[in-house]
Amino acid sequence: MIEAADIQITKVETSKLKDLELNNVPFGKYFTDHMLEADFENGEWKNVEIKPYQPLLFQPSLAVFHYGQAIFEGIKAYRGKNNKVAIFRPFDNYRRFNLSALRMNMPEIPEEIFIQGIKQLVKLDEKWVPDGKDHALYIRPFMISTDPVLGVKPSSTYKFLIILSPSGPYYSRPMKIAVEEKYTRAAPGGVGYSKNAGNYGGSMLAATKAKEEGYDQVLWTDPFEHKWLQEVGMMNVFFIIDGKAITPSLDQGTILAGITRDSVIDLLQEMNIPVEERHINIDEIIQAHDKGTLQEVFGTGTAATIALVSDLKYRDINMHFDINNLKIAPSLKKQLIEIKEGRSEDKFGWMEYV
Repeated sequence: MIEAADIQITKVETSKLKDLELNNVPFGKYFTDHMLEADFENGEWKNVEIKPYQPLLFQPSLAVFHYGQAIFEGIKAYRGKNNKVAIFRPFDNYRRFNLSALRMNMPEIPEEIFIQGIKQLVKLDEKWVPDGKDHALYIRPFMISTDPVLGVKPSSTYKFLIILSPSGPYYSRPMKIAVEEKYTRAAPGGVGYSKNAGNYGGSMLAATKAKEEGYDQVLWTDPFEHKWLQEVGMMNVFFIIDGKAITPSLDQGTILAGITRDSVIDLLQEMNIPVEERHINIDEIIQAHDKGTLQEVFGTGTAATIALVSDLKYRDINMHFDINNLKIAPSLKKQLIEIKEGRSEDKFGWMEYV
């Protein structure tokens, strides 16, 4: 059994931080001084170490390059009151990471490596945590298959890593969204609920085509009728219709169980706003828009927290939302950020201090 004390630490001689303005960085471009690395061999995790951030050396026959066994998580750490640093709901990400691992036929990661590894790594690179509004230290744990052999079968060896990246807001402006009717993100029985690399690779063509038409992302639909709504881009989606919050159900395994989604549901219930987790059809959205009861549309995710939607297009129907008149999504975003940054009470026990 790996214990937290077993994580070997090698520190950098000189930090890269002096060359960076933390409160003016784009998402995911710069990385901190250190990373965590661990290997799975002969049925056990070993060689757990925190060391200077550096390139990895792999053979061209590495299994992940050919057969796609790769999963990851996205987590954020925030600088709050009294300069204390806390991580938002890491245990929920830990559980979801292992669900992804099981679906992709990969070994589960022990809590001692995932949670204690994150906490020790963030503590070591604590100076990299920004203190600007809506800024955070993005935490990226990931696992890849590492057998240097060709052959369609589960790998027998794996590598787990954690890297850190100071980041600003992911979406700095409201999004324009197009409903996707040709390409499919996920189907029942597939891997839609797991956070695997292939889901993201498979989404890029549709997103690129949407951007060519002036939209930021797509609203994914089911693979059979292209009517039943799933996710918006790589985020969960919420619709405010006649004072109720509706978000697609997770029961078919096509949608990622978002940590921010779960948090938003808790906050909505605290605001006495009814929440319905159910199947929702694009026709229902159009009807609500025509009746004037479709009040807001927004996405939720770790990177963006809450992403406002200003425009939603379906075929020749264009739905526009006046961002200045939105009430619920901006309130949710404000509440979440204030909890994360230690400016509001953490009633739900979401923050894990390092």
